[in-house]
Amino acid sequence: MNEPVTVTYSLEDVFKRVEDKLDTLQKDVTDLKVEMTEVKTEVKGINKRLDSQEFINRSVAIGVIVTLLSGVIKLFFPNFLNIPH
Repeated sequence: MNEPVTVTYSLEDVFKRVEDKLDTLQKDVTDLKVEMTEVKTEVKGINKRLDSQEFINRSVAIGVIVTLLSGVIKLFFPNFLNIPH
């Protein structure tokens, strides 16, 4: 029942299979590196767009704040900076 099983492969066949597996692994690693490079490029593009968007958002926020402050000043001090002719 518990007889040992012996498998005989030629050493050349074993090395060939190992070499094929290593070649496949090398190809997969190379493909992964290429994909990572593409992702890094996309992330850089997204960062540039976000920087632009942050600048626009800050500019709009400052504009809104200045407008609100101007309205409040005009509301409480209607003659502020009115220079008679």
